[in-house]
Amino acid sequence: MKKLLLEVAGKKCIVYADEQPRVLLVQPVGEHEQGTLDAQIEAIREAVDMPFAFVGVPISDWEKELTPWNDPNISPREGVGEHASETLDYITEHLLPHLRSKMDGANVASASDAENKALPVIIGGYSLAGLFARWTASEAECFDAVAAASPSLWITSWQGFSEAHQVFARDVYLSLGDREPRARNKIMAQVGENIRWEYEHLQRTLGTDHCTLVWEQGGHFATPHLRLARAFAWCINRIQKG
Repeated sequence: MKKLLLEVAGKKCIVYADEQPRVLLVQPVGEHEQGTLDAQIEAIREAVDMPFAFVGVPISDWEKELTPWNDPNISPREGVGEHASETLDYITEHLLPHLRSKMDGANVASASDAENKALPVIIGGYSLAGLFARWTASEAECFDAVAAASPSLWITSWQGFSEAHQVFARDVYLSLGDREPRARNKIMAQVGENIRWEYEHLQRTLGTDHCTLVWEQGGHFATPHLRLARAFAWCINRIQKG
């Protein structure tokens, strides 16, 4: 598997790619996650037998670039909740077309992929990036699966948004640490109720075979890269089964 930095529309993305990938993984990556990416990719490779490519999209301001709408409980800073759509536009309008049409030399995609969508795309993330990943599945039709590990579904009005917006992705993986609903912050502790509600909602709308909810051991900060690796692996295996 090759590892390289790829600049696309002003952002230096981290790319891992097998020789002939059959699925593309996309993940918003904060600076705090870059040190565990090698281990995360290796854990995915050990769990699947399908060649894949992975692109880490650099995120410099976690809250501003990933929060889908304003919620003072996430951050009282000005501008939070106004830029997630820009991050999504970067992925859909710049990153994916570039990979599909111009990166065949790096074995990420070929020009024909732009026409026939040969590479399924999995969007994934952890915590606030997991919330972003799930949100994008109701905003864009280009994602085949969602890998949302410990997503911040405690954001205000999540249930209303989810109920009012169709999920375009075929498969959705959710996970949460079993200690997260016992967080001292009462607002964050709502994540347990919301993720159970979301799972039941997805079962009704996508079907029981197309979603899962996994309870991990520990709190929010317990081996997030391995939790996310398991999320991506489940999605890859779902796509491989067809």
